[in-house]
Amino acid sequence: MRPSSLRTALLAALLLLPAATLAQAEAATEPAPEPVAEAPHEASETDRKLEILAAEIERLRLGEVAPSATQRKFGLGPAASKVYQAERGVSLGGYGEMLYQNELDSDGTDVFDFYRNILYAGYKFDDRFVLNTEIEIEHISEVFLEFAYLDFLWRPELNVRAGLLLVPMGIINELHEPTTFLPALRPETERRIIPSTWRENGVGLFGDLGPVSYRAYLINGMDGTGFGGTGGLRGGRQKGAKALANDFGVVFRADYVGLDGLLVGGSVYYGGADQGQLDTQVTNLVYEGHVDFGWRGLKLRALYAGAQVGGALELSDLRAVDGDAPVGETMSGFYAEAGYDLLSLVEGTRLSLSPYVRYERLNTQQTMPSGYPADPASDREFLTLGLAFAPIEQVAVKAEWQRHTDAGGADDSTLNLLLGYIF
Repeated sequence: MRPSSLRTALLAALLLLPAATLAQAEAATEPAPEPVAEAPHEASETDRKLEILAAEIERLRLGEVAPSATQRKFGLGPAASKVYQAERGVSLGGYGEMLYQNELDSDGTDVFDFYRNILYAGYKFDDRFVLNTEIEIEHISEVFLEFAYLDFLWRPELNVRAGLLLVPMGIINELHEPTTFLPALRPETERRIIPSTWRENGVGLFGDLGPVSYRAYLINGMDGTGFGGTGGLRGGRQKGAKALANDFGVVFRADYVGLDGLLVGGSVYYGGADQGQLDTQVTNLVYEGHVDFGWRGLKLRALYAGAQVGGALELSDLRAVDGDAPVGETMSGFYAEAGYDLLSLVEGTRLSLSPYVRYERLNTQQTMPSGYPADPASDREFLTLGLAFAPIEQVAVKAEWQRHTDAGGADDSTLNLLLGYIF
């Protein structure tokens, strides 16, 4: 029931109240009829309808919409999209992840961590202006503003966004709620080459052109002094905090969404990264292609990403002074994963049980500047086998075994257990 319909019903009830009172008074002068016992099944049906009506009124009063694991808007996850589904006013959502890691093949320390607790707080001023924010608490005590932006929704083909923006690259950077992907851990390719969660200050356009959705932003550039070693580009994120803005970057993304269950597209970023701190110009280029497909119980996903760093030699010389690892001139990585919900074969159940597999290969020092050898530990492989169980679509329980090897001879395995939820 829409708020306008609710108001109409309440108004009608108020108008009919005097007539009902008069009829009650007249009925009081007549002999009372013999009471008729209500059948038990009729009473329970009446109670059920009253409970449904009360829940609907409460939902409308709060202006809340429960997130579905499949409801997504403008590339965001279902919980982050709640504000777009609300009528007006405040919208609250979020997600959380608790992670246990057991180092099976080493003397390393096992970890039990409440990894993330997220609050999405949005405000829908009207049908044109929408504010959306994400506040993240990592490891109980580290607090970050993950994004905070204002949308002007003009028309489906052309809208404007400004603020602290998620860079629209890859799959995970925008779509990272635990119910939206199968494994417990995010892919390393989307942590070190597309340095999720990557967010910067900026402004841009987004919309849908027929079956193609797009996003195009101007954002502050990365800080190249943070590039290097096995970490790839991850240390170059400025995260919107007093970000150096001598250099800017541009990012463009396009996806084909014309078939139900299919997302296929790519993105490219180019920007300056010396930020006026060096005597030479530093640039970085990042590009990727991805496909995400779901049909009945089948889930398939794959991504390839590459990066180039202009000025890698000068950055490596600078890092060598402090004994830090050199910066690769080029980087690349890819992964592919597949899963199948076995309980999709059972009619009428809302449970989900999905075995899955992911294979990943990346190298953050694929080619090196002259005079600097590559670190074999930068050339890595990951194999992940796991099982994801969802008692409802907003809750995920995951158990997986992951093996990591690299060209330097590392060979270790980890057991990962994760409890995740959205709301």
